[in-house]
Amino acid sequence: MALGDPYATLPELKSYLGDIGDTIDDEKLTSALESVSEEIEDHTNRQFNDAGASSARLYRPRNGGKVKVDDFHTADGLVVEVDADGDGVYETVWAATDYQLEPLNGVVDGRDGWPFEQIRAVGSRTFPLTRRASVRVTARWGWETVPDPVRQACLILAAETFKLKDAPFGVAGFGDYGPVRVRNNPIAAKKLGPYIRYRVAVV
Repeated sequence: MALGDPYATLPELKSYLGDIGDTIDDEKLTSALESVSEEIEDHTNRQFNDAGASSARLYRPRNGGKVKVDDFHTADGLVVEVDADGDGVYETVWAATDYQLEPLNGVVDGRDGWPFEQIRAVGSRTFPLTRRASVRVTARWGWETVPDPVRQACLILAAETFKLKDAPFGVAGFGDYGPVRVRNNPIAAKKLGPYIRYRVAVV
C-alpha cells in the first residue's frame, strides 16, 4: 500500500462485516476506512504504508549523538547529509560507517519487522546543532508491510464507524467521524499500543 492508503481494503472490511455481497454501501465503507486510518496515524504518530520511492526530509537533532527520523524500512538508497555551519547547504555526505541505524536488526521487544526510526552518529562523527535543521535524510519512508495488529485495528474501528449510521441520533452521512476514537475502543487501543511513538521534529 502507498503512503496515504487505508490500512485495510474494502473487500477485507466487507468480509469482516459478514461477507457483504452488494456495492450499495461501498462509498460509506471506503470513507470509514480512510477516516479511521487517519485516526490511527494521529494516535500512533506513524505512517505504516510504503512510500515506494526515496525522498529527502529535513530533521533537527536534539543532541549531537543521534537524530530521530520518520520510519524507513530499508537502507537501499539511504543518504545522510549534514549542514555543519547552518547555512542551509548540506555539504557533507556521511558514509555508512559514520552512523548506525536503530532499532538494531529491526527488532523491538523481541519482535522483528520494525523499520528504522533513529540514526546514531558513531566514531568521531556528531550531528551539528544549529538553529536550522542540520540533517537531511533521503530514504524510502514507511513500513515494508502494514503490521497485522494495525490492519486489525483498522477493521475494528471502520466497522464501528460504519455502524454509527444505524445508531439512534447517530452520525448522519459520513462526513464527520468525530465520535469514533481509538482510545474509546479498548481492543483497538491495545493492538495499537506497541506502535505509539513521540512525534518527530520534522522540518
